[in-house]
Amino acid sequence: MAKGFNPLQQVKALQEKMAKMQEDLAFKKVEASAGGGMVTVVINGRQEVLSIKIDPQVVDPEDIEMLQDLIVAAVNDGLRKAQEMASAEMGKLAGGLNIPGLNIPGLF
Repeated sequence: MAKGFNPLQQVKALQEKMAKMQEDLAFKKVEASAGGGMVTVVINGRQEVLSIKIDPQVVDPEDIEMLQDLIVAAVNDGLRKAQEMASAEMGKLAGGLNIPGLNIPGLF
């Protein structure tokens, strides 16, 4: 073993960086919309929906299905963006390497 090389210490340092990154993701946000901005959602890096804004013009009691579809589309787009953001942050941490077996619940 090379002098100064301690794999356990490196793993611990990586775990600490990953924990910090997960904390930081709670404060990073993405915004997504559907229907030309009629429904807008804000989602954080932990994939939690923070807010949903609905333009009053899209609220039609005769066509609730359209509103429901717009909400689903906006939330799904926001979740996809949040996953991409988390993956990009993980890529920075891992130095762009794909580490087999490294699966962090809630990030991917």
